[in-house]
Amino acid sequence: MSNAPVIVTRDGSVATVVLNNPQRLNALSKPMWQQLGTAMRALSADDTLRCVVLRGAGDKAFAAGADIAEFASERADAKQAKVYGNLIHDTMQAVSGCEHPTVAMIKGACVGGGLEIAACCDLRICGEASRFGVPINKLGLTMGYGELAGLLALVGRAVALEILLEGRVFDAAEALQKRLVNRVVADDQVETEAYATAQRIAAGAPLVARWHKQFIERLTVRADVPPQAWDEGFACFDTDDYREGVAAFLAKRAPRFTAR
Repeated sequence: MSNAPVIVTRDGSVATVVLNNPQRLNALSKPMWQQLGTAMRALSADDTLRCVVLRGAGDKAFAAGADIAEFASERADAKQAKVYGNLIHDTMQAVSGCEHPTVAMIKGACVGGGLEIAACCDLRICGEASRFGVPINKLGLTMGYGELAGLLALVGRAVALEILLEGRVFDAAEALQKRLVNRVVADDQVETEAYATAQRIAAGAPLVARWHKQFIERLTVRADVPPQAWDEGFACFDTDDYREGVAAFLAKRAPRFTAR
């Protein structure tokens, strides 16, 4: 397999986008965010496509969150984090705004940024051993408005708050109960079911699929966040708790937060 951070392949009218960092459970680096956005915008513009499947390389993870090793150089403070956060938001918009239906094929860990990407897809199919969650409270981090929109639209206020306030990682059965995923299948059937789903979508009228995506988007309530409130989503990067959370994660110890 190529060493590219994101790999795009095609089989007829179905494209596959692979998050390719299997040695680190497909942890999301800046190049991955950049290339994912570029790939999704290009696929969206291809009228010969009918469906896009998103997956992680290998069988251990869809994506196990952000590449925290990058934080010191790419998200050291609120100013840097805003630039990075805008990149993430643009990529999320490219995924959720894709003209064609999208299917997240989930094997293994789907946490943090991985769950955010999956939430922006139209359908999510996972294996019984998959795990989900957004444990960023242990890093002293917030999920910015641009990242939160997809999760909130998918599961609603109560479940979104539960996921973020507890920071707990939970199993596929609970993810189905929370409506995070559409379908749970045996681990060795995830790929088969995901592509069978993509083929069923591809067999339908493509214009109808695009219209239905647009109609659902228009009917989904999304808050109009003012610019000053948007920037507040990056304030956590200037706190002592953020620096402590990242240091504790890298040192593999429990963080000692001080609310400063």
